[in-house]
Amino acid sequence: MNMNPIIITPLLTLACLVTAGKTKWLKTLFRRNKATTKLHFYVHDLRAGPNATLFTAATASITATSPTAFGRINVFDDKVTVGPDIGSEEMGRAQGTTTSMDLNVLASSMNLNFFLTSGEFKGSTVVVVGRNQFADAERELAVVGGTGAFRNARGYAITSTYSSDLVENSSVIEYTIYVSSD
Repeated sequence: MNMNPIIITPLLTLACLVTAGKTKWLKTLFRRNKATTKLHFYVHDLRAGPNATLFTAATASITATSPTAFGRINVFDDKVTVGPDIGSEEMGRAQGTTTSMDLNVLASSMNLNFFLTSGEFKGSTVVVVGRNQFADAERELAVVGGTGAFRNARGYAITSTYSSDLVENSSVIEYTIYVSSD
């Protein structure tokens, strides 16, 4: 990564904010000589129609009668953009699987790979996993790894539903990810 040198003093308690070039969806924070990158973007989840990006890959014997679709496994390859409009600048793909795994609450186990296709970290990935309880206004998932600029990454992702269209069967999901790597 190309970054301007910054001297961090031990007494610094707040992170210094450095904007990485002209990339609008990316900021790098420094705290005690350790860089944390903040990624902020929107995922477009299209569940129906000719441009669908999410598909059911498997179901269990209980899925059809379960109020939470227990046992359904979905696979997805969603567009990731700088802004909430699907026509805004594409900066990556969200690719992975969800598994409906709670008998009582609508929640999925997520295995999510953010593949960055533009900007300073083009070609790198950030791996996010965890329980995603969709009815919650805000959810937190773990960053457990990555590739390229994010090798040995760790951190967390905060996600929320920005908008949902029941007629089109689509959602826009907002993500803010804080990731540190060695």
